[in-house]
Amino acid sequence: MKKKAVVVLLASVIIGSMALAGCSGGEEVRSDASAKEDRAKAESETGTDTDQEAADKVAELIDVIYVQERTDMTDKQCKEAKEGWDALTDAQKELVKGENADPDYFEKDTGDASRDDPRNQNEIGEKEILVVSFGTSYNDSRAEDIKGIEDAIQEANPDWSVRRAFTSQIIINHIQARDGEVIDNMEQALERAAENQVKDLVIQPTHLMHGAEYDELKRAADDYQDRFETVKIAEPLLGEIGTDALVINADKEAVAIAVLNEALKDAGYDSLDAAKGDGAAFVFLGHGTYHTAKVSYSQMQTQMGRLGYENVFIGTVEGDPEETSCESVMEAVSQGGYRKVIFRPLMVVAGDHANNDMAGDDEDSWMSSFKASGKFDSVDAQIVGLGSIEAVRQLYVKHTADAINQ
Repeated sequence: MKKKAVVVLLASVIIGSMALAGCSGGEEVRSDASAKEDRAKAESETGTDTDQEAADKVAELIDVIYVQERTDMTDKQCKEAKEGWDALTDAQKELVKGENADPDYFEKDTGDASRDDPRNQNEIGEKEILVVSFGTSYNDSRAEDIKGIEDAIQEANPDWSVRRAFTSQIIINHIQARDGEVIDNMEQALERAAENQVKDLVIQPTHLMHGAEYDELKRAADDYQDRFETVKIAEPLLGEIGTDALVINADKEAVAIAVLNEALKDAGYDSLDAAKGDGAAFVFLGHGTYHTAKVSYSQMQTQMGRLGYENVFIGTVEGDPEETSCESVMEAVSQGGYRKVIFRPLMVVAGDHANNDMAGDDEDSWMSSFKASGKFDSVDAQIVGLGSIEAVRQLYVKHTADAINQ
């Protein structure tokens, strides 16, 4: 019995030891798994931190070139921003966020830049027509609207060299960094003309009115006045401003007729009466301005009324003048009893304002606001710039001819 008890006791000890060893081994296994999880988590967090750090660096590079002043470093900075972007992974690109930077800066599809012509060639000759635009980073609109105007002016003036300048350095930098297309700003274009020994210079602004951009253009031209034998500045699209909201002219009438005819055609109506009978109203949306030239928008509304266009309304993104604000125009359209609304830009290009402020999905866009009001059965948009309309192009051609012949 004693020998048997000893055997049992020894077996218990061995089994207990094995159990302890087993427990200890299990803890080690669990400990190893936890360590791996911790390492994986740390690596993941480190990877996320590294991704964000890479994205932030590119955001900084984009913000650096999102400026209105060109410097000796601009070309290098545009190149660095694009190279930095191209080096990011798809996941990192989604993390790009800065004061003005986001993934759309490089990723947004705005069309084919190769369709455009920056018109920055030398060998200009003695006579130049410099077409000056604010500019747009929307490639299709730049080719269709701005280049369309430039082409029409060149065709009408085969003995002159047509060149281009943009007044927005922010847009110039965007196009250069993203697409590799280099466009002159106003100073560069004037310097190019002077170095090419141009004698007679005609400047044709594509601006809508005698606003702040037009004033800046004139000041820049004044600085180069003594570098040329003659410098003439043609009228912007809507011509002279006039003294008050009731003053209209032939230019405003021509633009009103041209844009309405195109809007009716694109909406599928044979006439304005047909649109009115269908309960449809057209809202032509301009940029707006706090410059005294803002009266031009009120004059365009007067012009629509004089032409009998009762279901046509003028609005502005900036909401200045006051009667052109989204709320004011919405109320006027609703009070008129119209249940269908069709937006169209009263802007030379169908760029950022047309695509986002007018027809964007954000809740503060005009289209979203009109839809959210519940006052209308349908709200649509025609995203087409004035520069694509042949009658508008020919009005610029006329203004250029008037300047040449003055």
